Amino acid sequence: MQHKDIWRGIDLLAAHHGLSPSGLAKRAGLDPTAFNPSKREGADGRPRWPTTESLARVLDAVGSGFDDFAALVEGRRGGSAPLIGFAQAGQDGFFDDAGFPVGGGWEEVRFPGLGTETVYALQISGDSMEPAYRAGDRIIVAPGAPVKIGDRVVAKTTAGEVMAKVLAKRNARTVELASLNPDYAPREFRPAEIAWIARILWASQ
Repeated sequence: MQHKDIWRGIDLLAAHHGLSPSGLAKRAGLDPTAFNPSKREGADGRPRWPTTESLARVLDAVGSGFDDFAALVEGRRGGSAPLIGFAQAGQDGFFDDAGFPVGGGWEEVRFPGLGTETVYALQISGDSMEPAYRAGDRIIVAPGAPVKIGDRVVAKTTAGEVMAKVLAKRNARTVELASLNPDYAPREFRPAEIAWIARILWASQ
């Protein structure tokens, strides 16, 4: 983001919550003049940036995250993504053959900056991906996104097992899926045993 984008985002964030930039600063416990236009450039005309601390305090004060702030700056609208647990995900009727969500039985979870992407959310169970993903965390999965070695992914086997892993190897003979938790050994499959693999975009607690 450029200097003007950050300040425009602060103005938009204030307006979104029915506040002036001064009111937003005050709510965050900052000097009410911190976001005034006069504070956005130095006396020599050089741009002045808000500190990361002040931005973090503002976002915390209005209950937003940086993803929400970035979506606001970039003009992306938030949306809802369907949500199920891993146990449900292994059942028939929740995904098509390409790994896209279908059917009923899904809940909804907010996803900032959803735009037009097709994504869904899964709720983590187990500890094989600790410390990155813990039981109860929600991961956002993009079935249409390209996947490469080293990506964190969700994979479904033809036997119906659904798992969050790291794509460690993928060739004509083997698909290797690794855990982040060293207590779990990598798992190897024949390509024909994998129904689909989708990339994890991000996770939230």
